[in-house]
Amino acid sequence: MTEKKPLIILTGPTAVGKTALSLKLAEKINGSVISADSMQVYKGMDVGTAKITKEEMGDIPHYLIDVLEPDEEFHVVRFQEMARQAMDEIYRQGRIPILTGGTGFYIQAVLYDIDFTSQEENSAYRARLEQYAAERGNEALHQKLSEVDPVSAKKIHPNNRKRMIRALEYYHETGEPISRHNEAEAAKPSPYAFRYFVLNDKRENIYRKIEKRVDSMLEGGLVEEVKALKARGYQKGMVSMQGLGYKEILSFLDGEISLEEAVYLLKRDTRHFAKRQLTWFRRERDVIWINKDEFGYDDDKILAFMLEQTDKVIRRRIDSGAGSDI
Repeated sequence: MTEKKPLIILTGPTAVGKTALSLKLAEKINGSVISADSMQVYKGMDVGTAKITKEEMGDIPHYLIDVLEPDEEFHVVRFQEMARQAMDEIYRQGRIPILTGGTGFYIQAVLYDIDFTSQEENSAYRARLEQYAAERGNEALHQKLSEVDPVSAKKIHPNNRKRMIRALEYYHETGEPISRHNEAEAAKPSPYAFRYFVLNDKRENIYRKIEKRVDSMLEGGLVEEVKALKARGYQKGMVSMQGLGYKEILSFLDGEISLEEAVYLLKRDTRHFAKRQLTWFRRERDVIWINKDEFGYDDDKILAFMLEQTDKVIRRRIDSGAGSDI
């Protein structure tokens, strides 16, 4: 039986404190961090993504941060491919990969090695869907998805045109909802010996941190960052510029709304995003929840608990070479 390699996942809602904890964990277990974030992969998008700095990284290797230009395509299939390459390199170095970030679908794709090869694109049908969305709006496209795949429609936000189109394409090609395919793939046992941690806090604390983070972003130059990206030709139609913080500030810069309205929308939509993240993680299996209040907000106690759990994965590999799932 093939020995399973170790994989640690640290996720949770935005602003909960994943980055700082991932650094402490990596230092203790000889780990390298792979960003499971759909936005931090882009260069020049630092303030709005709360991107970790080189100084904060210290000696901990990080992957999938600052590797693409904002006009390049980035989606779950490309993430999966890049994450696998990063993991191969990390294993060769004798280190342990720590997948850190809040994009649940990206994490699921790597953890359960979801097969996307059958999800081929039909260019003509895709073009029709793009035109449909352009003429009638994302909400109309989302309604179309709801009619054929209500499960996917619940999971995919109406602003995520790319994922809606991919789901509709899959249904058009196979007659099967993509949600059914993905659920079947996600039900497979993981090829890794893993620990899947979800860091969480009370809702009011998360919301307060979101408010504070947005205020810090504005003080840190978010408007100037988006203005610079716009000057380079990056516009709302691009996947990168649909990210939280970027589309709202672009609307302000385009004269569509006031800065006050942009900030209100950014804070509101980030709260909604955190809520959707938690809904996603609650549906996942094999998850270890770390509720910060249960540890008295003591980072040392949280880290000790994670190390205890992680040690079981590492020792199982070293001591017995076990291939069974955890």
